[in-house]
Amino acid sequence: MSATALSTGRAADPGFDWKRVASFVLLSRALDAIEETRLVPEKKVFYQFSARGHDLAQIVLGMQLTHRHDAICGYYRSRPVLLTLGVDPADALGSSMARAGGYSDGRDIGAVFNYPNAHGPSALPMCGGVGAQYTPTAGWAQALEYRRTVLGEKEYDGAIGVVLGGDASVATNGFWSALTMATTLKLPMLFYIEDNGYGISVPSDFQTPGADIAANLASFRDLHVLSGDGTEPQEAAALIRDAVTHVRGRKGPCLLRLTVPRLEGHSFQDTQAYKSKATVDSEWARDPVPKLRKLLDERDWNQLAAEAEATADDARARAEAREIADPSGITRHVFFDGEALQKKGGQWSQGYAPPPSTDAPVTSGQRINMVTAIRRTLEHELAVNPKLLVFGEDVGPKGGVHAVTLGLQEKFGAERVFDTSLSEEGIIGRAVGMALAGLVPVPEIQFRKYADPACEQLNDCGTMRWRTNNRFAAPIVVRIPGGFFKCGDPWHSQTNEVQFVHSPGWKVAVPSNAEDAAGLLRAALRGNDPVIFFEHRAMLDAPSARRPWPGDDFVLPFGSARTVREGHDITLVTWGAMVERCEEAAEGLSAEILDLRTLMPWDREGVLASVRRTRRCLIVHEDSISAGFGAEVAATVAQEAFFDLDAPVSRLAMPDIPSPHNPVLMEAALPSVEGIRARIEELIG
Repeated sequence: MSATALSTGRAADPGFDWKRVASFVLLSRALDAIEETRLVPEKKVFYQFSARGHDLAQIVLGMQLTHRHDAICGYYRSRPVLLTLGVDPADALGSSMARAGGYSDGRDIGAVFNYPNAHGPSALPMCGGVGAQYTPTAGWAQALEYRRTVLGEKEYDGAIGVVLGGDASVATNGFWSALTMATTLKLPMLFYIEDNGYGISVPSDFQTPGADIAANLASFRDLHVLSGDGTEPQEAAALIRDAVTHVRGRKGPCLLRLTVPRLEGHSFQDTQAYKSKATVDSEWARDPVPKLRKLLDERDWNQLAAEAEATADDARARAEAREIADPSGITRHVFFDGEALQKKGGQWSQGYAPPPSTDAPVTSGQRINMVTAIRRTLEHELAVNPKLLVFGEDVGPKGGVHAVTLGLQEKFGAERVFDTSLSEEGIIGRAVGMALAGLVPVPEIQFRKYADPACEQLNDCGTMRWRTNNRFAAPIVVRIPGGFFKCGDPWHSQTNEVQFVHSPGWKVAVPSNAEDAAGLLRAALRGNDPVIFFEHRAMLDAPSARRPWPGDDFVLPFGSARTVREGHDITLVTWGAMVERCEEAAEGLSAEILDLRTLMPWDREGVLASVRRTRRCLIVHEDSISAGFGAEVAATVAQEAFFDLDAPVSRLAMPDIPSPHNPVLMEAALPSVEGIRARIEELIG
């Protein structure tokens, strides 16, 4: 369907409940006033964002979200719509005050919302970054279609995903990536753009030509475009109803742009000195509240205003009575603790229980390479779990640039194994939204360096369980090939695993052989936490990495190092492709080699026990040496086993340079077999 544009008002819907709209608008204004006149001056609220001017249209939108599986993802000025979903005003104020309970138990800014509504539309966990809300909403919308069409769950008929954004957010990568997904896949997704003319102090014409995203997208294929005045109650209501009806009717995505005034500064601290008095006056002249008031009689309005004031004051009293969360629990909910399930997100919160498994691998049979082991694991888990999906760039008919997914689309269909647009932000953000909707997404990033554009989504995904205090989690399994191969280069050969180890909430696996790859991947796919699964390019078909198929039930727990060989004189701690080189370097020596297999969590006790026996430690890894993960291992050994050492803890890694392309230069930078052996002999000597 071609795009359409609308900019004129409509007649009022006589069935629209303007009293209910007014009750929420007045409550929203009362909450803003309490924060601005009391809680901020008293330093009980540190971040405050007024919704004045945005509130009327937002509340009309919220009242249109009536399907149990509807979800909305907003931004810091979205509190009015949350009130319509049923958020307790005391939670809203208490969260702004960083008190116990509420959105995050005081862990996150109170304007960063979430609402896992068990009986109606939910508010997906928003993020602090502008534009980060778009691609997870697209993932939610795609999951709705998957559950409706592929899984045949009719309860998802008519459900939609709605994303709120300001006019500045339309310049972000997330907006354009989500727009591409929504239109190419014809997703049930509504882009609701509140255009107040400014991104803090930057005018809208810095964000999009002509300062009108609706006009610019008027001819965007397969996008229904609507535009109008969000301060006119009747016009806004008609436009919002049109937009929601279009998306709910499975006619494709819609973008609705409503112009609204920002009647206060960007935040409470913003004086708006960059606006002229005439501009400020013109904005206040567009305040939607006086226009709304004309639709009600005086008596009703006064009664609703009094009720809103009373509700807001009661909410303030209840919020101020809340304690500060117990600091002793601040490290809880980084990962699933095995007991307290998140309220929403992932398959575990929907009753999933992992099938029986074993950590004892089958050791007979033909040896297979790591590519085959990963593919076979994915194939088996796809077969036994209809909620699992594999996607990324070139994973479909091509079978992946490393042939890992070869044949999977042919066997399971393009709905479950599919290619994506070229946007890493979109790949990961989509996966987050799918996981929130109860699916098990397995996105692939083609090479480690290509994950960089997705870092915001990766970071937000990892911290989700902690920052929502276990209300939400998005367990996704991100497959990332990386490391050197026959040659190197700065773009395809990076490892930098430590970046994800340093990102709270991510488990990180770095298998060095086919058996470990199968066991760790299956553990990730059946687990309840987000996982980065590194597939080293040099090991995918390396003879040293080949093992017999360990069995369809083999699951390897994270945090358990493998003793590659035993020894008495020194402990070598390594992982990935360096395991093979350490084995060759230690030939004929009494060296104990530990393959960590996972870096988060890592086997601290196993390493310390080995070092206390051998009294020497050498850490070998491919990543650059400064602040590489080897530094963490070295610091732990030095702190915990210092008096057991007969020699200094030593590290061998790449210098602080990107991977060189020429094979001779690459090998000069990598830890070599000869270099490792020389360091071993030096430490033993």
